[in-house]
Amino acid sequence: MDPRQLLQLFYKPGCKAYQVLVRHGEQVARKALAVADRVSAMTPDRTFISEAAMLHDIGIFLTASPSIGCTGSQPYIRHGILGREILEQCGLARHALVCERHVGVGLTAADIRQYNLPLPERDMLPVTLEEQIVCYADKFYSKNGSDRVTGKNIAAVLRSLEPYGPEKVQRFKAWIDRFEGQGYHEFGQPT
Repeated sequence: MDPRQLLQLFYKPGCKAYQVLVRHGEQVARKALAVADRVSAMTPDRTFISEAAMLHDIGIFLTASPSIGCTGSQPYIRHGILGREILEQCGLARHALVCERHVGVGLTAADIRQYNLPLPERDMLPVTLEEQIVCYADKFYSKNGSDRVTGKNIAAVLRSLEPYGPEKVQRFKAWIDRFEGQGYHEFGQPT
């Protein structure tokens, strides 16, 4: 499966949203594959990781996010579940779960209730190794519509999670320990 061919069913190549989405997907895929290489003893599915990294934000075109060229009507927070619906209709159920579960560091039903988010009230947490790797890699890059290609370092990612509560920070720190090595986050090293 070629993720770019699938994206082109929903995005016009060359449009801003497509450019932002592909650039971001490539950044996340590179980072995710580097992580997969570091944890190769866990036997992550590299092909799936590469595909899922390219497709995890497929639902953004349905959101009202003009700064990245998206002119839909849905709130941005829904891009994950919208992506899940799209990929399930394409017969890609496993990839669809990455779409739904990558938002933030994952959302719980309690988060959705507490913040009154316009989402189905259910847990949307990365479960599999591959889902966690893509979610982890995604946090290092934003889709801000600029041509910025450098990512955030670990310290910046941790700071960005702080407003969402200590459990989000702890979940990401557990991933750092798993994917970078124990104690790595203490130094805020860029990856």
